[in-house]
Amino acid sequence: MQQDNHQFFSTELLEWYGQAKRDLPWRRHRDPYFIWVSEIMLQQTRVDTVIPYFHRFIEKFPTVAALAQAPEDEVLKCWEGLGYYSRARNLQAAARQVTERHGGVIPDDLSAVSALKGVGPYTRGSIMSIAFNRPVPAVDGNVMRVLSRFFLIEEDIMKVSTRKSMEVLAEALIPEGRASDFNQALMELGALVCTPKSPHCLTCPVMQHCQGRIAGMETQLPVKTKAKKPRPEYRLAALIEGRGAEAGRVLVQQRPQTGLLARMWELPHILAAAENPAGGAVLPDEPAMDRLTQALAAEGHYAQPQGLYMEAEHTFSHIHWNLRVYRFQQSPELGALAALGAVAESSAEYESAASREDAPLKTRWINQADMEQLAFPNVFLRILNQYFASGNEQE
Repeated sequence: MQQDNHQFFSTELLEWYGQAKRDLPWRRHRDPYFIWVSEIMLQQTRVDTVIPYFHRFIEKFPTVAALAQAPEDEVLKCWEGLGYYSRARNLQAAARQVTERHGGVIPDDLSAVSALKGVGPYTRGSIMSIAFNRPVPAVDGNVMRVLSRFFLIEEDIMKVSTRKSMEVLAEALIPEGRASDFNQALMELGALVCTPKSPHCLTCPVMQHCQGRIAGMETQLPVKTKAKKPRPEYRLAALIEGRGAEAGRVLVQQRPQTGLLARMWELPHILAAAENPAGGAVLPDEPAMDRLTQALAAEGHYAQPQGLYMEAEHTFSHIHWNLRVYRFQQSPELGALAALGAVAESSAEYESAASREDAPLKTRWINQADMEQLAFPNVFLRILNQYFASGNEQE
């Protein structure tokens, strides 16, 4: 009975996929490099978002060797907006491994692919099955959702043991010689039909024997422990407008070589508070600006505060940033006074209150055109694009 159920699932799924599969750019060939790039991009990102990024990335880095040899800043700029930038760094590091160990050719070898930086069980399965048609399972969230519902699996999919058991099940379902199509069909079903909310059961090719649907549990599966909420951080950011030789430009800084958003560019900012006891404003405006002014001075950036410019926020996997962005004007005169000791204790104040990850950081003045060469996290990209688009730099 179980074997019949397996055969029904695989047969019906493949027949449906042959008729319903989307025309996606990475499906038009079996180039393992293209498939690898697409699978890395598709992690935590929607297909519609990935398509233009994939085209631009492949145009700029058409081969493993081209990616391996590219400056990291160019890779990050090409990835800008996709988020999870460690994916791009790991992809390039793995491209260098392929160049050094395998002559720039992605090997048709499970252990060799598994050894590449950033390649986990799912990516390994995708490359081996889609590019080389090897019967290796590729189990992601879409696949676990489909399997949980069809086979009525009530174990928590966040557990490692559940994922491993699903990998065994998925491998057993792969028809001989059809690994590439089957794994893509399984992903496609989860993306288009067996969706997280309101699954389209009436159009599902395997509806007839779906145990979750028969039990009336299709909307309750898969069982998944809720992830811990990102911790809130409240930050004060400075949008410093240049004067004199720097007129029309704003000051940006490059993040440290390692850690969160490594080597990306941003507005100078400091940690204001890890909690928000007031439930609204981070800090009253004047103390916040004073604190930020002192922190800037400690870094050698002397500027006169002009007031609150805007508020913004951004969620990482483990942190939620709430940003208050203050507008400043470059003040060379204040810098001259500081050199004579007029800005007292600013460095000590900065060290005790700012809680910066690494200081001092590399800085530069930029205009809108300069943004084409530098990679920014999404939140700062939005702030700067809004600023330059409004023509503020001309005031």
